[in-house]
Amino acid sequence: MTLSPQTSPVISAIVPAYNEGQGLAIAIKTIAGTLDACESAWEIIVVDDGSHDHTFQQVQLLSALDPRIKGVALSRNFGKEAAMLAGLEQATGQAVIIIDADLQHPPDLIPDMIKQWRLGVQIVHAVKRSRKEDSFGQRTSAYVINYLISNFGGINIKNASDFKLLDREIVDIIVHQLPERERFFRGLTSWLGFSEHYLYFDVASRQGDESKWSFMSLLELAITALTSFTSLPLRIISFLGFATLILGFFVIAETLISLMNGQAVSGFATTIICLLLIGSFIMISLGIIGEYIAKIYEEVKHRPHYLIKTRVGLDTKKPH
Repeated sequence: MTLSPQTSPVISAIVPAYNEGQGLAIAIKTIAGTLDACESAWEIIVVDDGSHDHTFQQVQLLSALDPRIKGVALSRNFGKEAAMLAGLEQATGQAVIIIDADLQHPPDLIPDMIKQWRLGVQIVHAVKRSRKEDSFGQRTSAYVINYLISNFGGINIKNASDFKLLDREIVDIIVHQLPERERFFRGLTSWLGFSEHYLYFDVASRQGDESKWSFMSLLELAITALTSFTSLPLRIISFLGFATLILGFFVIAETLISLMNGQAVSGFATTIICLLLIGSFIMISLGIIGEYIAKIYEEVKHRPHYLIKTRVGLDTKKPH
């Protein structure tokens, strides 16, 4: 990696990282080499999302070798959505690329993304052609969530990823005009509209340790995605209410028929079943409503998306 005179970057690459110290140097050098081949001034901003390993120390070493490599260390793990927003707020390039630190997003796709941007496209989506590296559970949950949001939320995120190129106008809109606290980046970029282009890629093997995504973090992301872009879960409550009403009519009809035929009303088992069903419907409904209320609660607290502990190679007066 060679030093380059400081010039205003045309391309900014944002690399969210959490405990990626083992493979970060290789990933950054690979991304930097790809950007060098694009013959545009560039910067790479690594956002350390509260790592517990030597991730930020690696960023500091890389920045000392090449000032175009910069870093932000958050005070704790705020989540990938917050880390990406931190990078967007620090980026100064006319086009901004978000790419993972584990190289599962292939840097080889960057020249094609930049080419589309130079042709006038404002949002370039990198879409997964396959999910061979994901587990069966991850593939299934991703399919279900993407299907629901794409069909009921009015946006297309099927096989979408966070690997994207955004024009400066789009970055400014996301940073300054979308103040919501609970964010789903993939959905927001599709919701914006503007000129879009899709590029397809196969997910590569991870560089470094195993995936940092736990089941609970994936579940939280899925809930945020659903509650942010569709009211379908709330409509399910209405469906459950109608289902309970129909069930009640059947029970009433059975009771009346038994009485007219002079039979004793044997409703013990039926009553227990009805109570269990109705109780289940009520608890599910309360849970769904609770999720929406929780998201409202997070919004009205209006806490910052993240807190920055330290920077390297960046203006400390940059707003955050």
